[in-house]
Amino acid sequence: MQASDPTAKLGKGFALIAWLLVLAVIYLLFDDAIANKLNPNQQVQSVVNAAGEAKVTLSRNASGHYVGTLQLNGVDVVFLLDTGATVVAVSPEVAKRTGMPQGQPYQVNTANGITTAYQSRINSLKLGDIVLRDLPASIVPNLTSSKGGTEILLGMSALKHLEFAQQANQLQLKQRN
Repeated sequence: MQASDPTAKLGKGFALIAWLLVLAVIYLLFDDAIANKLNPNQQVQSVVNAAGEAKVTLSRNASGHYVGTLQLNGVDVVFLLDTGATVVAVSPEVAKRTGMPQGQPYQVNTANGITTAYQSRINSLKLGDIVLRDLPASIVPNLTSSKGGTEILLGMSALKHLEFAQQANQLQLKQRN
């Protein structure tokens, strides 16, 4: 029986560590690329013209949807722009994180069928330089997201205050003062 060589064990240990580091770097690169495909508007670009109009340009994601990051009551949340949603819809987790009150229950008809939602209000919603205040919203218990409940549906209670126009794979939102 041969005694094991300590330098061989050490070499195998360093090789294992090197492979783990390579795999970690590959994971981080692909994770970032996937996140950018799902949410190409993580850093929303906006401008304010001389007349005081704020304009935001959103890019479509790989699935053809407009997804981005905004601030809801000062907290970053991921949104999906949904012109079919009457009001801004949030999950209970987002409502709790952003301090939204849970009001009276009411029935809503969603893509998943009829469910109970709760009336609420948003103090402030900030998308780039666009700022909206005191918006009706709903807390929808079965609203789920791939991000653990961080996604909201940006519905017409917010969008009706904006002008929007789509060209190719971009959507421009404009707030007039």
